[in-house]
Amino acid sequence: MEKELIVLRGEIRTPPLSREARREAGFLLRMLQEGETLSMPHARPMPGIGPRCLELRVNDAGKTWRILCRVDPDAVIVADLFEKKTQTTPDRIMQECRKRLKHYDYITGE
Repeated sequence: MEKELIVLRGEIRTPPLSREARREAGFLLRMLQEGETLSMPHARPMPGIGPRCLELRVNDAGKTWRILCRVDPDAVIVADLFEKKTQTTPDRIMQECRKRLKHYDYITGE
């Protein structure tokens, strides 16, 4: 069973992503929707955001994009998409993702 894709923040489109980066992002998200498990170099766990949370890594021409998402039993939830400019994910972004996911759980009754 394919999981639904729910985007809480960010748009996976061209621009700002190049056509190739958009396709790679779509490919990685599709793999998650189909139940695949991703690991480095394409994804890394983000327990600081919450359980089942991942940071997808998409390299673009001169840019590096990150997609922060959570894999639920019935859905892949994108909490944010941003251009990564530092080695670590900024605390502000992690806090915002935790809030978005908490709000999503509240409105869906999870």
